[in-house]
Amino acid sequence: MPTQTEKAHAFQALHHRPEAFIIPNPWDAGSARMLEGLGFEALATTSSGLAFSLGRRDNEAGREAVLRHVAEVVAVTGVPVSGDLENGFGDAPETAAETIRMGAEAGLVGGSIEDSIDQPGEPRGVYELELAVERVRAAVEAARSLPFPFMLTARAENFVVGRPDLADTIRRLQAYQEAGADVLFAPGLTREDDIAEVLRSVDRPVNVLAGLGGMSLGRARLSELGVRRISIGGALTRAAYGAFLEAAREMLDRGTFDFAQDATSFAELTKLFEA
Repeated sequence: MPTQTEKAHAFQALHHRPEAFIIPNPWDAGSARMLEGLGFEALATTSSGLAFSLGRRDNEAGREAVLRHVAEVVAVTGVPVSGDLENGFGDAPETAAETIRMGAEAGLVGGSIEDSIDQPGEPRGVYELELAVERVRAAVEAARSLPFPFMLTARAENFVVGRPDLADTIRRLQAYQEAGADVLFAPGLTREDDIAEVLRSVDRPVNVLAGLGGMSLGRARLSELGVRRISIGGALTRAAYGAFLEAAREMLDRGTFDFAQDATSFAELTKLFEA
């Protein structure tokens, strides 16, 4: 099993290859093992996938559950793992920094801090830019204090929270770049022109979220544009749960079990978990 430092250097190197790499998002230890067994070189956790697996809505799992989850994923895989650390689980920059340190202690070699505010009963929004930058800067300082190169991803959440403001998104990504972020990420971008504009505006590796409605760009085209990393968020979780729901409805509504004929075989799953 590679050491955390070895994983960190391998993860860092992936971001500097000429083509984009896909970093899929498992929702539990079993899906992480399967993705590694298929040959993916790195994994990233997903807040929505974890929350759904716990019977909760996205962003309701809490820091303790998230850190326990990432430790479980790290423990069963030999590839680098980056953590979806949401907004750092608190407004204060010190809290974001603490979350990065705790993620590293759990085995992560990368992690993201988003600029969204998610208060119960309140509409989702984003932090004022000054505070958002302070939070990224504190997270970067925590990452730099580690004995290995932790890849800190700064996320601009405008498009996710219903504020499709490309100019402000770029302004935020540029500010996060200046604050020291290693990777920049604006989830929710689906138009090629918008993605290309972001890429022209920054000089750090950019992550693009695939698996969204309206996103038709594949790895080849995203690589041509200059994207370096492609994640899919909760898309694999939704695909798996969608098949589960379809099978359950077949049993409930028709009393039949035809879904099992197309299910992955016991032997194939066993083989993936043997290594």
